Amino acid sequence: QVQLVESGGGLVQTGGALRLSCAASGLTFSRYTAAWFRQAPGKGREFVAAMRQGATNKYYADSVKGRFTISRDNAKNTIDLQMNNLQPEDTAVYYCATKEWVILSAIEREDQYHFWGRGTQVTVSS
Repeated sequence: QVQLVESGGGLVQTGGALRLSCAASGLTFSRYTAAWFRQAPGKGREFVAAMRQGATNKYYADSVKGRFTISRDNAKNTIDLQMNNLQPEDTAVYYCATKEWVILSAIEREDQYHFWGRGTQVTVSS
């Protein structure tokens, strides 16, 4: 049974930082594309960042480029999201998601991912 569990969310002031982590089990994680999405109150879920199986190429939403860094440790079956210079508009529930293979042109589409965590809340106060 595949399970993704996020951790590391919390309350932080504007300009602060948080590091989210997602632990995967029940799959050979090195074979999976992994991504982070977020959903703000009253809005749809949006893409944040992703890494493909090779753990070399990284993809980011324009809104987080230069502030967020995605990383993965296939040996530990984890994917992390380092979030710096957080802004109130980053407030959302953050989800990790994974699928064995996602074509590059669709890597930002949530409907491409099969497995999802339950999310962790990030709140940035102004």
